[in-house]
Amino acid sequence: MRRNSHSLLAAVSAALAGVLLIAGGLLLWGSTYVHNTVQGQLAAQQITFPPAAAFAHAKAGTEITPNMIPSVSQYAGQQLLTGQQAEAYADHFIAQHITDMSGGKTYSQLSALSIAQPNNTQLTGLVATVFKGETLRSMLLNAYGWWKVSQITYIAALFSFGLGTAAAFVAGFAFVTGRRTETVAEVLPSTAPDARVKVA
Repeated sequence: MRRNSHSLLAAVSAALAGVLLIAGGLLLWGSTYVHNTVQGQLAAQQITFPPAAAFAHAKAGTEITPNMIPSVSQYAGQQLLTGQQAEAYADHFIAQHITDMSGGKTYSQLSALSIAQPNNTQLTGLVATVFKGETLRSMLLNAYGWWKVSQITYIAALFSFGLGTAAAFVAGFAFVTGRRTETVAEVLPSTAPDARVKVA
């Protein structure tokens, strides 16, 4: 009975280990694929953060505002290649310039004003600029979202590998223990009487 229980535990643990290790491999592949794809797309944009010197004289209403420090300044002079950089550039650089240009109005609000004032060429140009800025910002935030997915998938892969390894150890332990129990049972002599005691 004990042998059967050890064999069952070993089989179940081995199967679980196989599933977890395969899942870990797939998760790691997915994480690597998303990471490389996002990095490649960001590199193709050839976006570079302003140099460190530009942040030395941050002033409201200019290209570099005080609230860009340290969110944007920490990447000064670097090419935008990571999700964290994309988030900083989108939410703390582009968004700030859009807010300054539009006076806090959204693209939809500016578009409505432009429709109501069709002869206002300055407003029409502002709408086009804000649209371009919001489009780039959306693309960068999308890249940031997928970058986070790659990080979460990587962590899940490590977790799966850890559980799979633990399950493999359990399977090996159960197998070895079962074999030992079987060997001991074969070596020990039977304690049951093999003959009846004759009564005189």
